[in-house]
This record gives sequence, C-alpha cells and structure tokens, in this order.
Amino acid sequence: MALTEFEAVPAFEHAPRTPGLVVMKFGGTSVGDPEKLKRVAQRLVAARDAGNKVVAVVSAMGHTTDELVALAHQVSPTPQERELDMLLSVGERISCALVAMAIVDLGQLAISLTGSQAGIVTDSSHTKAKIVEVRAHRIHEALGRDEIVLVAGFQGVSADSLDVTTLGRGGSDTTAVALAAALGADACEIYTDVRGVFSADPRLVANARKLDRVSFEEMLEMASSGAGVMMARSVEIARTHNVRLNVRSSFEDDEGTWITEEDDPMLEKALISAVVHQREETVYRARGASAATLFGALASANVNVDTILQSTEEVVFSAPPEDKTAASGALESLGATWECRDDLGKVSVIGAGMKSHPGVAAKTFAILEAAGIAPAVVSTSPIKIACHIPSDQVDAAVRALHDAFELA
Repeated sequence: MALTEFEAVPAFEHAPRTPGLVVMKFGGTSVGDPEKLKRVAQRLVAARDAGNKVVAVVSAMGHTTDELVALAHQVSPTPQERELDMLLSVGERISCALVAMAIVDLGQLAISLTGSQAGIVTDSSHTKAKIVEVRAHRIHEALGRDEIVLVAGFQGVSADSLDVTTLGRGGSDTTAVALAAALGADACEIYTDVRGVFSADPRLVANARKLDRVSFEEMLEMASSGAGVMMARSVEIARTHNVRLNVRSSFEDDEGTWITEEDDPMLEKALISAVVHQREETVYRARGASAATLFGALASANVNVDTILQSTEEVVFSAPPEDKTAASGALESLGATWECRDDLGKVSVIGAGMKSHPGVAAKTFAILEAAGIAPAVVSTSPIKIACHIPSDQVDAAVRALHDAFELA
C-alpha cells in the first residue's frame, strides 16, 4: 500500500475534544427518497434531543451524482472540469436543504450550508480536490444558536480561485471526518446501508461476520484493498487527528463498527480480521524511467497508485481502472516502455495479529494453490498480504480464504 498516495492530511490543527458534539454522515442510499430524508431528519432530531450538538453531512440522493455526470456528457463529450464541479455540487445541496426543511417541521432549528459556506477550503484540483483547511466559523455560530447544522458533503471552495471544487470518490466521508477533526467532535458516525464493517463482503460470503471494532491501520488497509464501506483518505485523516469513527446502519439501531486507535483497550487484535477484494485493478509494468520520475508524473496526473513493487529492471504498480487514461498518458509522456493487464483483481488478507504470528503468508499461498489460483503479483505490509489474481477467480479466493481462516 502506498501511503503517500492518500490525500494529504488537512493543514488545520485538530480542535480540543468538544464533549457532546457529534458529526453524523449519511450516504446516498440513506437519503434516496423523501421518506428516507425524513427518517434522517428524525435521527438528527433524536440526537439533538439527547443533548448533543449535531453537525450532519449528507450525500446526494441515490444516483443523483451519476445522473448529473451522464447529463453533462450528453451535453458535452469532454465537459470542462470546473463546470463539472459546479454541476455535481448541486446534488448534496439539494439533500441538505430538504433535510433541514424536515427538521424544522419536527420542531427543531436547522440550517443548511454549502461546502464553501461551511468553510471547507481546498486546493484547485477540480474533481479530485484535497482539503487544506477548515474555517468553521459559521458552524460554530449556528451551534451556538442551538441549530442542527447540515453541511453539503463532497465539495469545498478553492483557496486560490474561489471556484467550487469537488473531492472525488468518498468525498462526503472526507468532509465529515475533516469537520469532526476541526470541531473536536466526540465521534464521527458514518451511516450507510450496511450494519458496519464485515470480515468479507456479505453479498459474496453469506456467513461474513460483523466486526465490533477495528484499528485505523486495519481499516486503512481494508479501504485501500477494496472494502467499499469507507474510502482510504477519510480513514487516514481520522487516524492522523484521532477521530473515532462509527460505521453503522441508517435503517437499524445496531451499534455498528468502531474504528479507533490500535491501543484502544477494547480492541481485540485478531490474527485475521477480514478478507477484502477488488474485482478489477489495472497492473502496470514500466521500464525506462526512474521511480521518482515515474511516480511524480503519475501524481501530477492525479492517478491513485496502490501497490508498488520495484526491481533493478522495472517498476510494477497498480491503479484503479478509471485512472487508466491518465496513467497511460503519464507513461507515454515519459517515453517509458510499459505494458498493463486489465484482467486482474485483488484479494487481501488483513489483520493486526499477523505482526506477531508467523505462517500467515504460508497458509494464504497454500490455500490459493489448493484452489488452483496462482497470484500474478504479491505485495505485503505488516498487517496485509495482497494478491493480484485473475478477476474470474476473485470470488472463489475470497470464500476459500474466509473459510480457511475461520472468520465466519
């Protein structure tokens, strides 16, 4: 895992802990229709009635963002990124305003704020902006008036141009965690359509187990290896600023999964916590360019590099399929000799306990060999073993590893 490829940590100093302040983030499925919007409003009012100061971050309703992207491409085959950000920021603003209206109807005070009004200041990289500062004056003022504050996720304002910017995939999570750090919140609650973080994707492994607690390090590895419940950059911000995360269901009252520091006395260091996967990840092999030059060009092209392996003759790295055009352009600009494979996915075994238990790698490879699966690329960290394997063998590998490590 290339930690340097995660979002730069926001420049602000995290605020002292503010008892009773909670940041609650709701994803697109949680606000997918008017009835769900009303349920979100009810949950926020209940949190306020319990004596908390409440800041909520909401995503766009359902598939609104995808629909706006499709609309943009119907109008222009190559929409300008600045204007695309202006367009895509609308979805979260709609959700914010509607939830605020519903809260007022329930008898509580509420105010909706755009990302810029909430003080989310970013760099100038459109569609993949990074947060550099949070100026939360208006939020503090609204909390002082006992208002529930709704902040449009996924967006901010460029410090240089004052243009609207969007934060890319997982941007609403990033907004919520950055606000929790800047405000000194007791916790950042991430509400989604699943009950928490599982030992494997429950859609693939029926007996996958919900994890009560995982460490920041484990969640960071899981997020970067395909666990879609949270994006890696938001977990990195939480780890850096020690923001306690709670991933839980929007539709149930289950406690969910807590994501905390590794020295949390409640955290059990399981040998293996989870088996996570990505069905598609492009793997590149490049020659003729130094690692510094190569990864400098990829960073300038906003390519999210994951696995990195280097020998004296070549550099091997992986990146999401959606970054292939940008990665190819960067490689061509360097005049490097390169090739890539689009037929690979990735399966990763993750657990803090493997630091002190030898033999996990041997068992992993033995299980894959017994299933007739030969990894094309293998990479490791102290708490992860990641194998790039043919995409059509990913499901079988996940089930075999999950069973063999007795994670059910």
